[in-house]
Amino acid sequence: MKAYINGKFVAADGGKTYPVYNPADQSLLAEVADCSVAQVETAIQAANDAFQSWKKTTPQERAILLRKWFDLMIENKESLGLLLSQEQGKPLQEAIGEIVYGASFVEWFAEEGKRVYGDVIPTTAADKRYITIKQPIGVCAAITPWNFPNAMITRKVAPALAAGCTMVVKPAEDTPLSALALADLATQAGIPKGVFNVIPTQDAIGAGKALCDSKIVRKLSFTGSTQVGKILMRQCADTVKKVSFELGGNAPFIVFPDADVAEAVQGAILAKYRNAGQTCVCANAIYVHQDIYEAFVTQFTQAVGQLKVGSAAENNVQIGPLINQAALKKVEGLLANAVESGAKIVLGGNRHERGGTFFQPTVLSHATANMQIVKEEIFGPIAPIVSFKTEEEVLQQVNDTQYGLAAYFYGNNIRQIWRVAEALEYGMVGINTGMISTVVAPFGGVKESGIGREGSKYGIEEYLELKYLCFGGLNF
Repeated sequence: MKAYINGKFVAADGGKTYPVYNPADQSLLAEVADCSVAQVETAIQAANDAFQSWKKTTPQERAILLRKWFDLMIENKESLGLLLSQEQGKPLQEAIGEIVYGASFVEWFAEEGKRVYGDVIPTTAADKRYITIKQPIGVCAAITPWNFPNAMITRKVAPALAAGCTMVVKPAEDTPLSALALADLATQAGIPKGVFNVIPTQDAIGAGKALCDSKIVRKLSFTGSTQVGKILMRQCADTVKKVSFELGGNAPFIVFPDADVAEAVQGAILAKYRNAGQTCVCANAIYVHQDIYEAFVTQFTQAVGQLKVGSAAENNVQIGPLINQAALKKVEGLLANAVESGAKIVLGGNRHERGGTFFQPTVLSHATANMQIVKEEIFGPIAPIVSFKTEEEVLQQVNDTQYGLAAYFYGNNIRQIWRVAEALEYGMVGINTGMISTVVAPFGGVKESGIGREGSKYGIEEYLELKYLCFGGLNF
């Protein structure tokens, strides 16, 4: 598989490649171009050349091309889903769901680009008029993660292209195939050369620094860890780039005593075990009021025990493998520390009998808020369940973190719902639901979970500059 630069699929310098494996069985999927830093700079220049004409196209013209791209994604959702599940590991139906979700951003922003409005500002002088307009920021770069190798690209690229920007994407090393498939469909859709570029590489540090250091790149969008995000932000400072970062999370899932326990259990299953717990908005720990703690643990454990573990090729699978051995070892380390600290394994707790990077869906009771497994982002199929006594206590516990991406809670007291929703220090809150992601609502966090928002009417603003025009000498 080759890189995609300036509308063509090209080999890496020196023909250098690296292997991409299926995490379910470690079979070789492809040898992918391992781009050099020089090729990153070539892609940047191609994007800059394309920007000079792309920014002059009308929103309607851009919308037509984006709509064609969307249609091709939907037409090919099964094959795109299969490819995604093979390189990433998530169950096939979940992978196809990601394709549809990812395509929805292309459809949404194809239309939203037509609604980029300026303002006429009331004048303060009889001979002056004030106007604001919005213009594309320029060449943009995106560094995307392995857990959503399709949707995390479209969520960034679609608003950029709709706004009139061009884009260079560095996909995650583990999952470049979905990005290259999107590039192939972009060509079929007629998106001009240089407007969208994909540069797979194992040199994440070198490529990231090249994107940050470039004076041509005016905007960087990154989804990944808070640690890496801080490094990229420092590197972007020298050229004062606009940035939007979606970083680490530690999502609490709170169940108040008046909640419907059965509904809360189903919501917690969705929030905790989607993609084997490998999403930034996955519930990290579950906080349950002491009055319903035992009932919840019992029902939740029964439900988790019904989850089927397997590869994407199997039917009715809900839990796939972890992405790699490093992820597996991290999960095992957090679990061991929790047990040493007093947590009890109610279900699971071991590597799955299938071997590889499969891990048993696990439930822990007697977890406490100060445990490492509660404080750190697990990114695996382990659910520590914490008991709490009062609303004040649980709010203090869940807000005591540097993260602030997503939170969830179940309850029926409308006063408490409003009170808790406003008190939670998170960018997104799910109330009586474990599924919050949608193209029409803003996605993003507060504190050290990120800057900016993706999706919704707000998402395109990240790729626009506001310009003020002052007209003088208007002596009528």
